Amino acid sequence: MPITVEEFETARPRLLSVAHRMLGSAQDAQDAVQTAWVRAATARSSASIENPSAWLTTVTARVCLDELRARRRRNEGPLLADAVPAADLAADEAVLRSEDVSRALMVLLDRLTPPQRVAYVLHDLFSTPFDRIAEVLGTTVPSAKQHASRARRRLAPARPGTEATGAEKTGADETGADETGRADQRIMDAFMAAARTGDTRKMIRLLAPDSIRDADAALLPHGGRTPVTGSTDIAAETAHFRDRIRAACRLTVNGTPMYVIAPGGHPFATIEIDTAGGQVTRITLRPARADDRFDALEPLALL
Repeated sequence: MPITVEEFETARPRLLSVAHRMLGSAQDAQDAVQTAWVRAATARSSASIENPSAWLTTVTARVCLDELRARRRRNEGPLLADAVPAADLAADEAVLRSEDVSRALMVLLDRLTPPQRVAYVLHDLFSTPFDRIAEVLGTTVPSAKQHASRARRRLAPARPGTEATGAEKTGADETGADETGRADQRIMDAFMAAARTGDTRKMIRLLAPDSIRDADAALLPHGGRTPVTGSTDIAAETAHFRDRIRAACRLTVNGTPMYVIAPGGHPFATIEIDTAGGQVTRITLRPARADDRFDALEPLALL
């Protein structure tokens, strides 16, 4: 017998979450789940479905896989925030906040192939068994596991300095560099935490007196100052953009640790912060580009 309306409505929140992680868009997720319901309602089968939620998840995942493959055939790259309609961007941001979804993860999922993304989302995020994932992908269980494994490797944190050989890095030098890197990251994190809340006093303490904020004009209101000099002016200017900064996450961009402003999980701009002597000396903001390579800076949260 077919899935009932009540069974579908019970499963809908989970289906929307699954489809959102796969497609990266709340609107596309709605469309995928609606398509899954049409298929469920028109399915001709006299057999009883023991687990309607699992069955509907499989159907939804197949719809999402078809859409991801269609995007690849059309040679569509990941959408930057500027290419997403404002209403859709707001809807995507609402999902991230209401469901506490990792912003960094949503940016990085776009690096995966369609089978990798489906396998990873179903197994690692929603604990779907691999036999069901293999059914979605139309492949074997070992192959489905391989897709998920490859996805994990592509989402793993990038290892900085891998180009250097062991002979080029002595133990003492390596330890010193690590300590400096961790200290710099703490300063950057503290500054961004203050920026998110508009705490100008804390920002001023963290900024060097002669620090510089350099921003691409495209990121500023008409007539906005591209370079701003001095800790007081930078802190005051930064406080006006705290809503944007709340949508930032830590990633590496083209191999450099940065913050990425990604409303709804769509890259909008990068924030590179330079430090010296325990203070922030320079902040550089530029628009995200289609050819930017994003990598994890730390192990990703799975939500």
